[in-house]
Amino acid sequence: MDKRASVLILWGKVCAEDNITAYETLFHTLNQRLIHFCVLYVHQVEVAEEIVSDVFVKCWQNRKAMCNILNLETYLFVAVKNHSLNYLKKYSNLHFIPVEDTNEFELVNVSDPQKQLEIKELAFKMDQAILTLPLQARLIFRLIKEDGMKYKEVAEILNISPRTVQTQLYRSVKKLSAIFCDYQRKAGTKSKAIASLVIIAGAVQVFFYFL
Repeated sequence: MDKRASVLILWGKVCAEDNITAYETLFHTLNQRLIHFCVLYVHQVEVAEEIVSDVFVKCWQNRKAMCNILNLETYLFVAVKNHSLNYLKKYSNLHFIPVEDTNEFELVNVSDPQKQLEIKELAFKMDQAILTLPLQARLIFRLIKEDGMKYKEVAEILNISPRTVQTQLYRSVKKLSAIFCDYQRKAGTKSKAIASLVIIAGAVQVFFYFL
């Protein structure tokens, strides 16, 4: 039996039986490879160990929703990569923001506590909205939005066509946009503007970056 088949069997036991022994075997089988991979991004073993551990914990917590993942190894490596990139972004408050109608960029400090509070509120609203999506659509949206995966990667992991991923994602964005339009009507002017930016940015990211 090859490694991929072995991992798939173990993952099936984790999802279907809540088998902690199978989960621990998966962890010990893939942990060191994932840590070595993560170090290429974060350059710190301790940080890499924490990131990989967090990814495995997330897999255990969400195992019932992730039972359709057929290539766990691919999922884990992509998830670790994107968690590593998120870690690097998290500890840098300075970002280059494109200046409208120019080819220039402005260095902006995004550590404003008020902005962070508003972003956290919107993130909570987004999570609540995502929970209203059907299971497969919710999984596809989270793999792309939270784990930074592309159409082909999600299609491979879920064993579906890239076109199905695209269709499900389109429907999800359409539904979430409708939910946020209602939220915008109830929100004040300031929050309404920020929510609009979130929807627009999310739509652009989904339909152009992940093609």
